[in-house]
Amino acid sequence: MVTNSQAPIKVGMLGMGTVGRGVYKILTGNADLITARAGRPVQIEKIVVRDTTKSRGVTVPDGVLTADAAAVLENPDIDIVVELMGGNEPAKEYILKALKAGKQVVTANKDLIAGYGKELFDAEKEHDTDLMFEASVAGGIPIIRPLKMCLAGNKVTDVMGIINGTTNYILTKMTRFGSDFNDVLKEAQALGYAESDPTADVEGHDAARKIAILASIAFNTRVTSRDVYVEGITRIDATDIKYATELGYIVKLLGIAKERDGEVEVRVHPVFIPGSHPLAAVSDANNAIFVAGDAVGETMFYGPGAGEMPTASAVVGDIMEVARNITGGVNGRISCTCFEEKPIKPIGLVESKYYLRLMVKDRPGVLASIASVLGNHNVSIDTVLQKRSDGDIAEVVLIIHRVEEQNLRDALTIMEGMSITKRVANVIRVEGEDA
Repeated sequence: MVTNSQAPIKVGMLGMGTVGRGVYKILTGNADLITARAGRPVQIEKIVVRDTTKSRGVTVPDGVLTADAAAVLENPDIDIVVELMGGNEPAKEYILKALKAGKQVVTANKDLIAGYGKELFDAEKEHDTDLMFEASVAGGIPIIRPLKMCLAGNKVTDVMGIINGTTNYILTKMTRFGSDFNDVLKEAQALGYAESDPTADVEGHDAARKIAILASIAFNTRVTSRDVYVEGITRIDATDIKYATELGYIVKLLGIAKERDGEVEVRVHPVFIPGSHPLAAVSDANNAIFVAGDAVGETMFYGPGAGEMPTASAVVGDIMEVARNITGGVNGRISCTCFEEKPIKPIGLVESKYYLRLMVKDRPGVLASIASVLGNHNVSIDTVLQKRSDGDIAEVVLIIHRVEEQNLRDALTIMEGMSITKRVANVIRVEGEDA
């Protein structure tokens, strides 16, 4: 039932870290604008924190901060619960309690959405509530709602993006200055772009959670972070960056999701992407997501992928959408869109072009032997560069035509056991040339 009430819509926040502080600043600083746009005042009633005496960098009225989650979850006056705690527990428990109590929920928690989305969205549907999560992917860049709403008439075939600012910053610096990975990582940590333990970023796990979420929405099928093939950037060195530039490519860590013939491939790994591709120009800690649909064609969403205010902007946008739904009596109108079950294609069956860098013995016939092994596995060579020699060892760079990955893996297994091969220095996929 539509309500004409002008009573404030009351918000309870779970957590007030960096993003929570930003949400508080926007909701209080832009209160008049938000009231006008949402149709009713949106008021913060309670904020659950571990330590109510800690300085937050903002002035919070007495009685708003509490250490008791029940003050939000069991408070009948609170309409919207905003979860900004992060992690799996107790965040999942709190969100489920809120949904079962008939409260609307907004979250920025990519771990929960990527790992436990089905359980959460089943609860959302059962209780006719809203569960909004725009801020879980790409910070301040609108992408969840565009996929669910603005592009809903499209059959989306490709989602490919730079969705981790830390790795993009590192690779940008390595490209610009020829820097070593470890040196740039230390710089990123000093600037606050990388955590003291950067594993989730540099090994690709953060991006895997985000691409799982995007793939689920784009292809209407449940994809979890466990379904994503993942490689990080720790094996990329200045030599690979240099050869990429020489060959007309830029090295990026991408989240890639494609649907082909009813199968979904979803992966995170470094790629060589043509310098002319829109994603190649995305630098520093920025994010960008490239989407291809049958009606819209190709489009790209670009902007800051993390940080206090950009991420808070996405959270507040969700809060305002939920507030409009409350006023209109239409909560739960767009629930989970995973209404199909599509198989995930194994990485061995995925087709790509490849860059190979090999260290081999510098003697006649070596290249012919390599070509023979590749040919025996239906792998064909596009480009060959013999770059340098160090004593009796030569460095050979190959670009391989598009091939199923398992064929290349089988060929590399044979090559690694040959007496002419010192080591396979790196293997990097080539993407975006058909974009």
